[in-house]
Amino acid sequence: MLRTLTRQIKEYRTASIMTPVWTATEVVLDVLIPYVTASLIDKGINAGSMENVYLYGAVMIGMAFLSLAFGILAGRSVAYAASGFAANLRKAMYRNIQRFAFSDIDKYSTSGLVTRMTTDVNNLQNAYQQILRITVRAPFRLVLSIIMCLIIDARLSIIFIVAMVILSFSLYNIISRVARLFQQVFVKYDDLNQSVQENIQAIRVVKAFVREDYENKKFGKAAEALYLLYVRAESLMALNHPIMNLVVYGCIIALSWWGAHFIVSGTLTTGELTSLFTYVMSILQSLMMLSMIFVMLTQSAASAKRVSEVIEEVPDIVNPEQPINEIPDGSMEFRGVRFDYKSGSPGDSRLPESTGISPKPSRRSALFNVSFSIASGETIGIIGGTGSGKSTLISLISRLYDPSEGEVLVGGRNVKDYDLTSLRSAVSVVLQNNILFSGTILDNLRWGNPKATLDDCRHACHLACADEFIDQMPEGYDTHIEQGGTNVSGGQKQRLCIARALLKQPQILILDDSTSACDTATDAKIQRAFREELPKMTKLIIAQRILSVKDCDRILVLDNGVVTGFDTHEHLMQTNTLYQEINAIQNADVGDFDQKEKGGAA
Repeated sequence: MLRTLTRQIKEYRTASIMTPVWTATEVVLDVLIPYVTASLIDKGINAGSMENVYLYGAVMIGMAFLSLAFGILAGRSVAYAASGFAANLRKAMYRNIQRFAFSDIDKYSTSGLVTRMTTDVNNLQNAYQQILRITVRAPFRLVLSIIMCLIIDARLSIIFIVAMVILSFSLYNIISRVARLFQQVFVKYDDLNQSVQENIQAIRVVKAFVREDYENKKFGKAAEALYLLYVRAESLMALNHPIMNLVVYGCIIALSWWGAHFIVSGTLTTGELTSLFTYVMSILQSLMMLSMIFVMLTQSAASAKRVSEVIEEVPDIVNPEQPINEIPDGSMEFRGVRFDYKSGSPGDSRLPESTGISPKPSRRSALFNVSFSIASGETIGIIGGTGSGKSTLISLISRLYDPSEGEVLVGGRNVKDYDLTSLRSAVSVVLQNNILFSGTILDNLRWGNPKATLDDCRHACHLACADEFIDQMPEGYDTHIEQGGTNVSGGQKQRLCIARALLKQPQILILDDSTSACDTATDAKIQRAFREELPKMTKLIIAQRILSVKDCDRILVLDNGVVTGFDTHEHLMQTNTLYQEINAIQNADVGDFDQKEKGGAA
């Protein structure tokens, strides 16, 4: 973990080294100033020598200005180093997250990743800043102050040692209890972020169902849990100050009592006693600073573990040692594919005995013994109820997941043999709930192909029937899209996403129920344009409506992760019971065909 974090210092290593150097020099000057003050009192004021007053006074002023200069240098260096360290941590996390497969993302909640990128990194930034300055300043100042006390009068130094033992014991008990509380805080931060994120993303649903009060209570519970933990932790930490005051006042009283006796006996001067008062405050303040550092480091240890987990996460799906960069065509084949979602759910009891596959405990299987082949250029419809495994199936083609058993082939080769970038560039996927980014329509379209010309974009939009509404907008292709595409309808968003996918000029185009928000006429136009304009492109069309897939070359019927039919519309109407039921329900206009209870993953 430490090696992972320290690698992110990189170009800020010089600033990280110089900060302790500047800090140590500043501390040396600070510690020497009280010693010079003692000489000014004893050899100047008490001796009635103005020459010595001027001399030692000038030395003190010079040391103070030097201390200030080194303090400024240390402050600037530590700010540069700590901020850069935090920036590198965020970059390293973000780069690795971009490499994650879907199975890796499943390990971390979205809110958990947000907390790691924000709160946890901020904690590490503060911790690194404290390590470079305070963890050098406090111990160094403590040791030097003790040495100066021993030089001035070893007898009175016993008071400081006793005080240190008492203070250290008290602070250790407080810190050990506070540390356990801070380890629980970050879990509550995840819950809080999740509540906020869900509410913002689903704000329209919340308002439509008038659930503001429910969401307020939900957020209130998360905030209350975090509040109670912080109250307990801060209440314990607040004991530091009164304990510190008790020890300081005890030292001052003891030092005054014994110091007065030594002055009367002539074994201690007034200037030396004054210096001892300064050093005792310095020692105890250093101990207090160290106690705060221990609390902060303990709190940051949890953050360090969470951040390093993301940086060190090895993606489940990586490039082969000698990847193939060229995909010859859009043909594909599934050979005995089974896929299991790694979750805490029990084994799937719906597994048909006829497959000969036994479900594994603690897994939720989504596909069972799936086998079929598709020729390049074919248009294939995929239909099935919710939870039948449609979306899972298409995720295996571009290696967003890898199958638990069996093989997925594209262009005659196992997808695991291909370079990931090449494979995913050859496959365009349009999801039902696709995302538009803030920017113009043209900016969003060029996500598919950054080099696409305006004519290319117009042609893609024509095929996706998106030009129908773009041309009616005052600014046309320069129309600004709000974050998440909130200023366009669901159907318009889907058509823009289809056009964006077409601009990639993929060999395989997958539409995952991506015309569900379009009217029947628009859906038919899009299907016709695909047949006439894109004959060489392999097209997989997932749909809930048979009308959307009936003209496909063949239709794949899925039921609970099992292929129950793969044929033309006419043959399925004669041979496939499930397909007949779906068609009858939809033609009868009695609602969605998916009326039977189904489990598993879609």
